[in-house]
Amino acid sequence: MDTRMEHDTMGQIAVPAEHYWGAQTQRSLENFRIGGQRQPKEIITAFAYLKEACARANAAAGKLTQAQADAIAAVCAEIRAGAWDGEFPLVVWQTGSGTQTNMNVNEVIAHLTAERGIPLHPNDQVNASQSSNDTFPSALHIAAVLAVTEGVLPAAERLQGAFATLEAAYPDLIRIGRTHLQDATPLKFAQEVSGWREGVAAPCRMLRLALSELRKLAIGGTAVGTGLNAPKGFDAMVCQQLRALTGEDFQPDGNKFHALTSKDALVFAHGALKALAANLMKIANDIRWEASGPRCGFGELHIPENEPGSSIMPGKVNTTQCEAVTMVAVQVMGNDAAVGIAASQGNFQLNVFLPVAAYDFLTSARLLTDAMDSFRVHCVEGIVPDEERMAQNLQRSLMLVTCLTPEIGYEAAARCAKKALAEGITLREAVVSLGLLSGEAFDAIVRPESMV
Repeated sequence: MDTRMEHDTMGQIAVPAEHYWGAQTQRSLENFRIGGQRQPKEIITAFAYLKEACARANAAAGKLTQAQADAIAAVCAEIRAGAWDGEFPLVVWQTGSGTQTNMNVNEVIAHLTAERGIPLHPNDQVNASQSSNDTFPSALHIAAVLAVTEGVLPAAERLQGAFATLEAAYPDLIRIGRTHLQDATPLKFAQEVSGWREGVAAPCRMLRLALSELRKLAIGGTAVGTGLNAPKGFDAMVCQQLRALTGEDFQPDGNKFHALTSKDALVFAHGALKALAANLMKIANDIRWEASGPRCGFGELHIPENEPGSSIMPGKVNTTQCEAVTMVAVQVMGNDAAVGIAASQGNFQLNVFLPVAAYDFLTSARLLTDAMDSFRVHCVEGIVPDEERMAQNLQRSLMLVTCLTPEIGYEAAARCAKKALAEGITLREAVVSLGLLSGEAFDAIVRPESMV
């Protein structure tokens, strides 16, 4: 492998000649051979937004020339477009401040601008008015906001739309309800689906509330929150540039001492992701249990048959999309614990669990986005209720007796239900045999359509 020599304050080190990173990136590669999970692409994209915004702000403050700022901005645009993905090899499991990732971005930008005739120092110019301590938490918030607004929320809205379509398709279909995994009173299938739809919508409202805190950035705090080495108003100038670049209303955090050490906004936002995961778990379980069968389960829903379900049982088709959603939900719930613990580890003027918090948050956002789209396309949009099976289960249910309570009383109604169950007869037969009502009176009262 061809190498070139790069140097930093530690001395010289050989770097692969074909790559654009520098000495600090190379040292991190050699010192942290852990796990293999790279810094999320979303973090690198966020850094590319942040470095361009900082360069523009530094030019306005007289710390960079316009040509230098333009060169940084051009490279950052290419990084965001994915042109240099191979230049960001560092793993999550590195310094807890994310210093090496910040320097990785600085070094790549400096080498690329130099190749184009604008030599820049990665620390003195690309990283001007910044430190890893305020850039990494800022990039984390930028990445989190974009993951939510460009990924999770649009996918959730598409899934809500699919449920709304299913809801509208069967406005009058009545089915038996279930509570405690036992028969309950009837409801409309559309009413059940509306609960699924709202189960996606409600956590998204919580997530939108969380965005206002995530849009507050630590930039301008530099090393410990005092703003040392940043020009006056730098944070506001950077956020102004970020608003223009992203369309998101990023604002300077009013207390940099809090911004550098506390990740409460991330915890709050991930809590909403966990709430969404919890509801998706419930929805997927409802659908897979109601689709169980085809002959020995509930069999009330038909779902798309996407692939063979068994390597040994021919003809078996399983509820695989539901299973994928529930596994994603489990992972998000685990990530939530990690994010919370990481956020609790702010010591004095810095939190040094930032890379793992970023990795877990962005993993959750990506998994939920992908899972909701897959679930929608390969399952929800193909759901068809088995109306005959629903009608059979409805008529066999003993909980229709509930509507008799006003006529015959709770205890008599319970006696009817228990008699029907014990003797294997219909509820109507039990009521008539006990002499509580005539068959005609029973039919007039026990009308499922009036119970929903």
